[in-house]
Amino acid sequence: MFAHRARALALTAVAAVAALGLSACGAASTGSTASAVIPELKADQKVDITFESYNLAQAGVWSDTINGLVADFEKAHPNITVHAQPPQGGGAVGSNTIGSVQTQLLAGHAPDVAQLTFDGLDFAATQLGAQPISDLVGQDAVDQALGGAHPFHPNAKHLADWNGKTYGIPYVFSTPVLFYNATALEKAGLPANVDLSTWDKVEAAAKVVSAKTGKPSIDVACTSIGGNWCMQGIFKSNGASVLSDDRKTIQFGSDAAVDTVTKMAELTKDGVLRNADSNSQLEGLAKGDSTFLLQSSAVQGMLMQAAAKGGWQLKAAGMPGFGSRPAVPTNSGSALFILSSDPAKQRAGWEFIKFMTSDHAYEQISTKIGYLPLRTSLTQPGGSLYDWAQKNPLLAPNLAQLDRLQPWVSYPGNSYVQVDDILGKAIEAVVYYGKDPKSTMQDAQKRAQDLIAH
Repeated sequence: MFAHRARALALTAVAAVAALGLSACGAASTGSTASAVIPELKADQKVDITFESYNLAQAGVWSDTINGLVADFEKAHPNITVHAQPPQGGGAVGSNTIGSVQTQLLAGHAPDVAQLTFDGLDFAATQLGAQPISDLVGQDAVDQALGGAHPFHPNAKHLADWNGKTYGIPYVFSTPVLFYNATALEKAGLPANVDLSTWDKVEAAAKVVSAKTGKPSIDVACTSIGGNWCMQGIFKSNGASVLSDDRKTIQFGSDAAVDTVTKMAELTKDGVLRNADSNSQLEGLAKGDSTFLLQSSAVQGMLMQAAAKGGWQLKAAGMPGFGSRPAVPTNSGSALFILSSDPAKQRAGWEFIKFMTSDHAYEQISTKIGYLPLRTSLTQPGGSLYDWAQKNPLLAPNLAQLDRLQPWVSYPGNSYVQVDDILGKAIEAVVYYGKDPKSTMQDAQKRAQDLIAH
């Protein structure tokens, strides 16, 4: 997932649902209408379900891959028809996943299965009406689905659990990956495998490249609006947090957080960090306007195509750390949730979710789009992705970071979108526009705290 730019629709929908008290969806506000395990479908039982996925809002490898998997599922399950759709109402990719569901819910026709981003987990489980899958099908069935010959990575399998129940099955995500143009480095006199393990080393390399090109050479999606999923990892890598462990206190105005944002601002002051939005960042590396891009591996497939077409070498490194501290990557992305209250649609939705998180699905999703194969042993000797992984060195940093992954934190309450927006705007103000780091971040913390306290 990348490019969380436009959130107006989500904000409007949050306000509307909060004002109505979710009366339109009855028991949905409790997070569960399930009282018993849903029955299996009969052999001749026909079921239609709607699947909403933000990957379908992206042309090319994203939508082609997902539509291909939907077709594969329908072929394997001829009694289930899947109507696949992108989020309704537009907006940037990944920016309106819950807002879209809310709008449709209020109109009486929410999707049966939805791909929702992890920042909305609290809200999905407590307010949106996402059904606890472990209640619907039983914990044993969930464990079996997450297991098998190639089980989910331990750090991935419980990312959509809430208060001891499984509400969503993790689907597609990445850790922050530093993509770079190795050809441009060599032209600037640097080795293609230059050490980029810390921000100081990245800045040193970028200064050499920028001296050669005469323009800023780094793009960091984390410091732009919508990049807070990976900015959380940058904070954690420097000993800071955005939210206390008890989920009651906003912490992105702490000294460690201020120090982190100050370091990012120094990259701008030193002339190596570009002030560009998410779309411009993608185009920048693809077109040669920049040399380094810290982003989700969801863009890997597109960058590989651009490199092949442009005749330059694409390489990747892990997220940089601070000094001797190890980098602490957070995950981007989403899980699949069941929203229907109809038992037949719930069962069909569960069959679909199992398929979309199967070995076959990750073989397609990882090789064509670039997301992590959450069933990581597929990349080990004997696995169906082993040969591909050996030929694809871009995967290695992303896969290695999964071993030390910490979750993308969702904020409590109905105002989680506004909290995220406050933080994103504060970071941009400091990093790109020279605002005072301490006063800006502490003011943002106070305003966000006021929101979650009500």
